[in-house]
Amino acid sequence: MPADLEPVFRHLKSILEPYGRLLYVTDDRPQSYGVDAAPDGERNPTTWFGGVRLGKRYVSYYLMPVYVDPSLAEEISPELKRRMQGKSCFNFATANEDLFGEIESLTKLGYERIAGDPSWGAAKRVEHGMAHRRAGSEVESDRA
Repeated sequence: MPADLEPVFRHLKSILEPYGRLLYVTDDRPQSYGVDAAPDGERNPTTWFGGVRLGKRYVSYYLMPVYVDPSLAEEISPELKRRMQGKSCFNFATANEDLFGEIESLTKLGYERIAGDPSWGAAKRVEHGMAHRRAGSEVESDRA
């Protein structure tokens, strides 16, 4: 683990850890930590909540509610938007308390949106026309 990235990884992991106690921890290794809304056996790509991954040059913070419900990202600062890679990943090479506070608030809002409901992601993806095949078909059949 690159020494200069260790504090960044630890801080971002500490933001996500409370949700691991409320949801389900899927990965807890020295270089990665992940949280899912569904228990083992019920997981699919639409139930993943978020994760932190230590890379060679930066630490990535993934928050899937931002991908599934883009309205969550409407209020983020321009500085945090510059850290976005794709629709749900934020990369950090250094610690930034202001941005970490914003990530913490965004994570809390994302959790409040899903309210611990593992079907939330699939339903939102169907609503936005981006459903995962299996999960989306399950939501569609439930609506019929």
